[in-house]
Amino acid sequence: MIKTYAKSTMLLLCFMLLMGMLVACSGDEGAAGGDAEASDGNTVKIGALFDITGGTGDVGTPYSEGEKAYYEYLNSQGGIDGVQVELIGDDYAYDMAKGQRLYQELRDKDNVSAILGWGTADTEALRQQVANDQLPYFSASYSENLKNLEESPYNFLTAATYSDQGRAVVQWIKENHEGDNPTLALLYNDTAFGRSPIEDIKAYAAEVGVEVVDEQVIPVTATEAQSQMLNMQEAAPDYAIIQQTWGATATILREAQTLGIDTQFIGLNWATGEGVVEIAGDAAEGMLGVVTHAFPYEDLEGLAEMEEYLESKGESLEDVSQKFVQGWVTAKIMAEGIGNAEELNGEGIRKGIEQIKDMDLGGLAAPVTFSEDNHAGTNQVRLAEVKNGKFEVITDYFSYED
Repeated sequence: MIKTYAKSTMLLLCFMLLMGMLVACSGDEGAAGGDAEASDGNTVKIGALFDITGGTGDVGTPYSEGEKAYYEYLNSQGGIDGVQVELIGDDYAYDMAKGQRLYQELRDKDNVSAILGWGTADTEALRQQVANDQLPYFSASYSENLKNLEESPYNFLTAATYSDQGRAVVQWIKENHEGDNPTLALLYNDTAFGRSPIEDIKAYAAEVGVEVVDEQVIPVTATEAQSQMLNMQEAAPDYAIIQQTWGATATILREAQTLGIDTQFIGLNWATGEGVVEIAGDAAEGMLGVVTHAFPYEDLEGLAEMEEYLESKGESLEDVSQKFVQGWVTAKIMAEGIGNAEELNGEGIRKGIEQIKDMDLGGLAAPVTFSEDNHAGTNQVRLAEVKNGKFEVITDYFSYED
């Protein structure tokens, strides 16, 4: 009897050990985002990396608020065909190491099915993991590198890349400049975000006959940039493209006003928006900016849902900025992909996003299209100019290929 019991106990222990090993293996698969268990059929979990307190928090904060607001609104309207969206995110303060840890937590602990990311450096560093984990990834970075499907098969771009924005600006300069051949300066920060479009802009400028005569590196958190602006003043460029966020852009404009520089400044998308005008004041007057997403004060059909949501919170469109719109639109495109998905897991959502064709965003952004061969949704932008303390759109959507 004792021998039989011991033998049975040994068999039971072996069975339990085997089951433990199987559970451990299945846990690894679940972390890969391709497991259907990432959704219970009634809820789909989306992870998010926010920059609230880091170097780009000036634009990151309203962007994150727009993402959160859209899913709250969507859930109040019944979700995606009855499926509720649970957005799980945190502030990683524009710190790559923190971003890596947060990504792993979202994948392993929260078992999310897709990610809404933020910065260029962390997005590019995570590309291989994202691919291995089969997690569709919408970043707020519009780095040209993310177009490469061999290296970034699960990354999607929801707006024109920084390089495409820069090329469009250079084309606009070439077509609209009066007088001799135009000259150009490039003002950017020494981060992956800041450097991202620089070589592409220089190459395209050389191709179309716009001479780059100066480059100045200015920290993304700069509160003064007098030495850099003095250097630029010596080169006397007709135009200067700014690849910064609101704070550093305002610093550049204030320094230029103090020094009496009459260069035409043109900000790429993160340099553009209400915040730069609020910080720079009248120094922002006449600045041009690339517009990838609508201003909340435009008369557009797509703002109706946002207005309805804000009114439910006792707020109005006057209480939000263009970067709020940008976050809202990004979350909306992800929801469209989820709605197309046959399975609510990473692979299913990726295929769902690839089915999006000419998605009409009601004017909030250019229509987006994705496919198996193309994860860059659009290359179209508009331009706006600060007039009487407010950005006014001065072009229709266009791209440098037009």
